[in-house]
Amino acid sequence: MARHEPRTGAAEEAVTLDGRAASFEATVVRTVYANEENGFSVVRLTGDATGAVTATGPLLGLREGDRLRVSGRWVEHPRFGRQLEVSSFVQLLPSSLDGIRRFLASRRIRGIGPKTAERLVAAFGLDTLDVLDHHPERLVEVRGIGRPTAQRIATSWQHQRGHREVLLFLASHGVTAGVAMKVARRYGAAALEVVRSNPYRLSEEVVGIGFLTADRIARGLGVPADAPERLEAGLLHSLARAAEEGHTALREPRLLESARRVLETDADLSSALGRIVERGLVVRRADADGTTLIATAALDRAEGGVARSLRRLLEAEPSIPIDVRRALAWHRDVSGLALEPQQRTAVELALTGQVVVVTGGPGTGKTTLVRALVEILNRRGDTIELAAPTGRAAKRLAEATGRPARTIHRLLEFNPSSASFARSGDDPLDADLLVIDEASMLDVELADCLLDAVPDGCRLVLVGDADQLPSVGPGNVLGDIIACGQVATVRLDHVFRQAEASRIVVNAHRINHGQMPLLDRDPESGDFFFVARDDPEAAADTVVDLVVNRIPGRFGLHPVRDIQVLTPMHRGPLGVAALNHRLQELLAPPGPELAVGARHFRQGDKVMQVRNNYELDIFNGDIGRVEAADGEQRELIVSFDDRPVRIAGDNLDDLVPAYACTVHKSQGSEYPAVVLALHRQHHVMLERNLLYTAVTRARRLVVVVGSRAAVWRAVTTASVRARCTTLADRLRTSDPQP
Repeated sequence: MARHEPRTGAAEEAVTLDGRAASFEATVVRTVYANEENGFSVVRLTGDATGAVTATGPLLGLREGDRLRVSGRWVEHPRFGRQLEVSSFVQLLPSSLDGIRRFLASRRIRGIGPKTAERLVAAFGLDTLDVLDHHPERLVEVRGIGRPTAQRIATSWQHQRGHREVLLFLASHGVTAGVAMKVARRYGAAALEVVRSNPYRLSEEVVGIGFLTADRIARGLGVPADAPERLEAGLLHSLARAAEEGHTALREPRLLESARRVLETDADLSSALGRIVERGLVVRRADADGTTLIATAALDRAEGGVARSLRRLLEAEPSIPIDVRRALAWHRDVSGLALEPQQRTAVELALTGQVVVVTGGPGTGKTTLVRALVEILNRRGDTIELAAPTGRAAKRLAEATGRPARTIHRLLEFNPSSASFARSGDDPLDADLLVIDEASMLDVELADCLLDAVPDGCRLVLVGDADQLPSVGPGNVLGDIIACGQVATVRLDHVFRQAEASRIVVNAHRINHGQMPLLDRDPESGDFFFVARDDPEAAADTVVDLVVNRIPGRFGLHPVRDIQVLTPMHRGPLGVAALNHRLQELLAPPGPELAVGARHFRQGDKVMQVRNNYELDIFNGDIGRVEAADGEQRELIVSFDDRPVRIAGDNLDDLVPAYACTVHKSQGSEYPAVVLALHRQHHVMLERNLLYTAVTRARRLVVVVGSRAAVWRAVTTASVRARCTTLADRLRTSDPQP
């Protein structure tokens, strides 16, 4: 985050050694550490007023002898002592012939070494840097520099200068060093020109920069509030925010109103909307009641793709017929297990049809019928594939069936280098039966890729609990497939006797039917408890005590490995951030740590990946343990399902502490014990499917901490925030084409 400034004489310095702020001139002694990915560096400086100083921050590319004016604040590092945390710096270009010569001889500019630096200074004297800046065509006047070398020098000089200028410019607008480095790498020497000409491009093309940051930059540059590019970006941002909430489309009036709030304008946005429709960025379509819906082109294609693939599978020629009665009799004789009528129906539909959905709550026998179906078709010699959206769900499916199961990404053979799946309609899966477990987690884009790769004639069985929260990503795939009425669906609602012994199962079904769970502290129940705490601070204290002391002491469960705290929201004393901070301080042993922004990671920490990283093969919602933290090298070694993964650079931004997480993030996971914080503070999030999802994450123990009023509100609040999607309507029509 630097710019070059000529040295014009002794600069005024404001050095506050006994306070927090600091601004002074210094010389680079050496670079201790530099991260090429995110720009973070550790540099030793010497200042006239400060003496030797260790500085940390966005200091990439500095060389020994560079003169700087640095600004930042003093911090006390627990291991390395007093340091200057740099917020920005200005590189002071040399003003003497010797200084210019040494500066150019540092080999930071391609094509210039010590000898060429000597010749340049001999030719242009004190004007050397001005020639590089404004008259690079004159470089050919120097002996030994031909046109190719002159071009290489000019390009490298401009790149170095532009790189640092854009870092400084973005830093002044609150953009972090890591994200600023992404901008510099994305646009190269043209980065500053791109940012200044249309900063809204950043929100569309650079991960980590959203509309609000781009808008702050634009307004700082004087872009008018009603500029066409600003209005268009506000509309796209509103659609992106709707997608984060699960919608694949928005009704046009709602989109316009949402964008007006974001843009803080009363301007007519219809023209701006028309322009992004013409550019193909968004699509207009009418829903069943004639209301105009607006969707991004990507999500519109994905929903259309899911509808077309399902219709193709439903209309495909039947597979080789099978004697269902005989097959079921064989399974009963071999397993000694007679399927319950609903289970038999599901197996029959799967054996005779092409697509079937099986849904039901805990203890209703979903796993048993899947195992029966797999055993029957395996005996016949069919090729069987089992998959689930997450690694943990796939592992449970494999354990339940005794057969290999994979994540959907591995099933489709994701290629990180091309960011695409090898398996598709052009190279479909080799399968006679495909079972997808935890299908409620399927977002529309993953579902589109999956179904496109399913070959004609393959039996597809989607297994999931439609009453759980819908997917984290956009869409309501399982719910829409069930709602359309075109796909055979079996809803299991018979709870088996052995499951009825679990208060977790009983209460899950009570919640699902709109009834209060049994909250009495019944010593016979053994696996479901409620601890009343109306004060949020007292509730937070209780959650921490349960995880750290009471549950491990009574049930012998490990506080990090076996217990998961769930909460509806991120903020407040009962939010994810506060609970994670408190639990980390008590459960992560002291030792080497790595700071990533406001987050600190130590060996032993429980962490979660919050964005799909196909290159590292870790995905949104995966939970791991930190095996090693290296603050100097800026990297973590994290174990995900006993697989160590090295995480460094920009990838560190995708890790968060995971002692506590939102209920939404827990989807597809199962834990020995769940401690659920549920309070009136969470009122905007209190819904039946949220409470139901949280309770069904636990295998052995559920403890709810909070207020009965919050539990009642959640139980009695159903489907308040329905997602706006088009899949069900498309499946009902004869032509699901976009």
